[in-house]
Amino acid sequence: MDFSADSSYLQVSTGSYKRQVYEVPSGKQLVDQAVIDRITWATWTSVLGDEVIGIWSRHAEKADVNCACVSHSGINLVTGDDFGMVKLFDFPCPEKFVRTCFCMVTTSTVDIRILSCFSRRHMMEIFSSLNL
Repeated sequence: MDFSADSSYLQVSTGSYKRQVYEVPSGKQLVDQAVIDRITWATWTSVLGDEVIGIWSRHAEKADVNCACVSHSGINLVTGDDFGMVKLFDFPCPEKFVRTCFCMVTTSTVDIRILSCFSRRHMMEIFSSLNL
């Protein structure tokens, strides 16, 4: 679940792989894509949406990418998947089948977060030191 920067909206990803946006505090679902496209999000943890189409590989199934997190600067996106891959992308990544900036292998990843003090350089240094 993510809130907009002004706390007027929240977005969720459903179990049926749909991104839904709601007005706060009314709870009314927002369906106007033009309005949704203009929302600035305070956080981004969704694996769904036009902003993250590029995280999906050509042969990925809906359940393959489990988690995502955009850096506090809003320029990097880290994802985790069923294959133990932790990938670093530029954000947004609206192009299909984009190449990752960096990748490491772990066990299956179900959740991931970027600490606010971490820059892209810090993340790549950590990935480099862990990716044996």
